[in-house]
Amino acid sequence: MKSGKTSKPAKTSKAPEAARVGKILEILTRTYPDATTALDWKSPFQLLVATILSAQCTDERVNQVTPVLFKKYPDAHALGAASPEELEPIIRSTGFFRAKARSIHGAAHVLDEKHAGEVPREMEAMLELPGVARKTANVVLGTAYGLATGVVVDTHVKRVAARLGLTKETAPEKIEQDLMQIIPREAWVRFGHELILHGRALCSARKPKCGECPLAPHCPSAGRVE
Repeated sequence: MKSGKTSKPAKTSKAPEAARVGKILEILTRTYPDATTALDWKSPFQLLVATILSAQCTDERVNQVTPVLFKKYPDAHALGAASPEELEPIIRSTGFFRAKARSIHGAAHVLDEKHAGEVPREMEAMLELPGVARKTANVVLGTAYGLATGVVVDTHVKRVAARLGLTKETAPEKIEQDLMQIIPREAWVRFGHELILHGRALCSARKPKCGECPLAPHCPSAGRVE
């Protein structure tokens, strides 16, 4: 009897949420039909380096820096053969340049030594690269290879997902797990890009434009964020 009583509410409570999530996905895809990363890249290696550099830095700034970097160091072998100190002046404007120089140098060295210079297609191998956590790995695997290994969770995704009531978690890893449970796997890659674009365009941190937002009818935070 007890188990029967708990099973019925679970079924009825999940149905409206599933419908709401489906509507959110539909609207996001219609609003941002070409959603992808704003980083410029020509190879998985370039996307990996650019994503590492984008931490706490705008994509626009990274796109100004990477052409110079890749002209001098076009592949993992060339970048890994340089010293972090040689890389620092080129990437200085992206912020935290010493740590980032060590990360991209270390990642390039591991790629050259263990993967013949190629970016691996497995999450486990990606996470072994210096400077690479799940967010960076998901960006590269999803965008460069079309592999849905998870959902990208950056500051925009964290904020928008919470406002939409898709998660109550605050840690990126737990937010990702929540999103992976309710978003169809085939939508994982584009969903991350769509939320990032939405966070930049309408659902900003300080003054979200709820009056202009197509998601407002399905958002529990609409008109309540000050």
